[in-house]
Amino acid sequence: MMTSMQEDLVMETLRSVVDPELGINIVDLGLIYKVDVTEAGAVTIKMTLTSPGCPLGAVIQGQCHQAAKKLPWVKEVNCQLVWSPRWDPKTMASEDARMELGIL
Repeated sequence: MMTSMQEDLVMETLRSVVDPELGINIVDLGLIYKVDVTEAGAVTIKMTLTSPGCPLGAVIQGQCHQAAKKLPWVKEVNCQLVWSPRWDPKTMASEDARMELGIL
């Protein structure tokens, strides 16, 4: 019950992380696939990048970690990069992000 609200809070916090190349937050881009929060305050973030060769992947991953750690009840954060499913801005990005990317 509480973890669902906490997962939503983590997602909201992750909106502060902006892809430096695109200038759009990673949540609206659809780069966050899943957030899990345990009752002990452990957060697991499954995320991807716009491409496997993204030169700023480690930076974005670090920013995700720092953003989630700002929540007072978070004890540990694990940001996992996943490549499946492959990121597709046409189906995964929000409408606003697609407009900014010129996809609509």
